[in-house]
Amino acid sequence: MSNVLVLYYSSYGHIETMAEAVAEGVRQAGANVAIKRVPELVPENIASRSGYKLDQRAPVAEVAELADFDAIIIGTPTRFGNMASQIKNFLDQAGGLWFEDRLVGKVGSVFTSTGSQHGGQESTILATQVVLMHLGMVIVGLPYTFKGQMRMDEITGCSPYGASTLAEDDKQGSRQPSANELDGARFQGRHVAEIATALASGWEQRTQVVS
Repeated sequence: MSNVLVLYYSSYGHIETMAEAVAEGVRQAGANVAIKRVPELVPENIASRSGYKLDQRAPVAEVAELADFDAIIIGTPTRFGNMASQIKNFLDQAGGLWFEDRLVGKVGSVFTSTGSQHGGQESTILATQVVLMHLGMVIVGLPYTFKGQMRMDEITGCSPYGASTLAEDDKQGSRQPSANELDGARFQGRHVAEIATALASGWEQRTQVVS
């Protein structure tokens, strides 16, 4: 059984909702899952005045604990086609784990949210995947076996790079994740957990043969 971390940052709750769906998918695959968030960098008075969702239940993660998991699924909103600074700041502190190869061979995956259909969903996921590859992680996306990403009957997020949702391009993103987008998030969580379990099993068998 693999251990999976869903690590996210969410200003207005969209990524938080997606993270919960991802975690549900992980559980469906029979894996253990923890949902944690990265620290907020925006001062509390400004965040409150801007309407940020400050009552999120997930505990704040510590960088050192990343090495405790077989897979890490990162959720980040887009900021001008890239990951949010809160996520980047957290990952930038993983230099010690990188130096000791602590994340090499672990599964990495990404999901996101943007304010519009062409607001940087794919570029945000790809940019985040680059960081995970530098850490030596095995990248897993959202394969086309999730047929919901090919729907043409409604506006929807999701791509082969990862699950995503579209928030209304207004001040606080009034549109919430759709049923199809949440299905994509659950599929991704389940898919990542299955691959992480298979890889962990393979490494265990290899270790037994070598020893």
